[in-house]
Amino acid sequence: MRKIYISIGLFIFLSSTAFAESKIMQLIQKKIPNATVKKLKTSDHFKEVYEIMIRQPLDHKNPAAGHFEQRLFLSHVDRKNPMVFVTEGYGASQRTYELSKALNSNQLIVEYRYYGKSKPIKHDWKYLKNDHAMDDLHRLRLLFKKIYRKKWLATGISKGGTSTLTYKYRYPKDVHASVAYVAPLTLGQEDKRTDEHIMSIGDKACRDKLDAFQKEALKRRDNLVAMVEKWAKEGNKSFEFMGYGSVLEYAVLEYTFSFWQWGADCDKVPGLEASDQEYFDHLNAVVGYDFYSDATCDYFRPSYYQFVTELGYYGFIKDHVQDLLVEAKDANNLIFAPKNTDLSYSNYSQPVIDWLDKNGDEIIYIYGEIDTWTACGYHPTKEVDALRLDKKGGSHYTRIASFNKNDQDAVYAKLKDWMKVSVLPLYNMKKAN
Repeated sequence: MRKIYISIGLFIFLSSTAFAESKIMQLIQKKIPNATVKKLKTSDHFKEVYEIMIRQPLDHKNPAAGHFEQRLFLSHVDRKNPMVFVTEGYGASQRTYELSKALNSNQLIVEYRYYGKSKPIKHDWKYLKNDHAMDDLHRLRLLFKKIYRKKWLATGISKGGTSTLTYKYRYPKDVHASVAYVAPLTLGQEDKRTDEHIMSIGDKACRDKLDAFQKEALKRRDNLVAMVEKWAKEGNKSFEFMGYGSVLEYAVLEYTFSFWQWGADCDKVPGLEASDQEYFDHLNAVVGYDFYSDATCDYFRPSYYQFVTELGYYGFIKDHVQDLLVEAKDANNLIFAPKNTDLSYSNYSQPVIDWLDKNGDEIIYIYGEIDTWTACGYHPTKEVDALRLDKKGGSHYTRIASFNKNDQDAVYAKLKDWMKVSVLPLYNMKKAN
């Protein structure tokens, strides 16, 4: 009798699980037009996970402009639970965000247009505008609101965090709270605040050591360029767009930005007595030569178009190494943007900043102290109900779980107040992403 009882119980469990899966699948297909749904393996607290392709207008105000397929990742727990709406700035993949765990929420990750599987057949750059991308998010919010009717929170990291803030600016009533991680609001094609940060962060001894490393690397240019070429060929990596000499020089110029962005260790910076191999390895670890490969340049080209035309970016500090440069004497990030395209700059961030100053309620800002992008971070005014936390010594990897209990509790208190939901503190979990 016991074996029969277990078998019947197992049958009921499997049947109910299958029913739950089919129900949410049916709702997506019923409520969301032209959606293609693929079931994925579940993970963490989610009961069902799906990759979804949805047809989106290239221009939401002009349907005649055509369409593209946009990729989403939906992770489902329960329709009675809140939704964490992830506003990616680049391509997307399925993973669990720390706030989804803290809120025991559903999660919807949106791949940014012109990335990954969300590329139009024809790359007409005029449709890669931030307003169009925010319209994508708004339409998805309206569509999925038909299924998930509880509280929504928007969140994103880096360029995705910038998307979170600009989405709030464009559609302030779409979500009940926003959490932007390490999100810059950059002013100009070359925002000089990043230069000021690099020349003032840390102690002088460390900054001098970084400058000395850059100079010495360029003095060893011929040897290091040859090593880059050997490394590339052994790894079957193509550098036709940049060329090996430019790769080395751009990596050296990028070095101080990346060093502080990712929180490298000054004690590990090679000195003048170090070998060429140590110089090669350290530069590769901090910057990464692969960042300049043809594949990576192609991947990030949509971003550079947005950086130099709307969102802003940073430049390079060159004065101390100018006489050592051969191919990159006039180095700038315009080289990575699309060719034969209007790259005129229109300051998108300033109106966002002006709006946030007076209207930026229910937003949490997370930054790392030494992260170079923190130089372009936003400081909420006293006029709004918002919270900013800066992690001492924190890099671009800074998350809510990076902070101590008191700081985390300040975040959770705001989320409880704004969203009227329960929160499971990340410090009570064994591991938070």
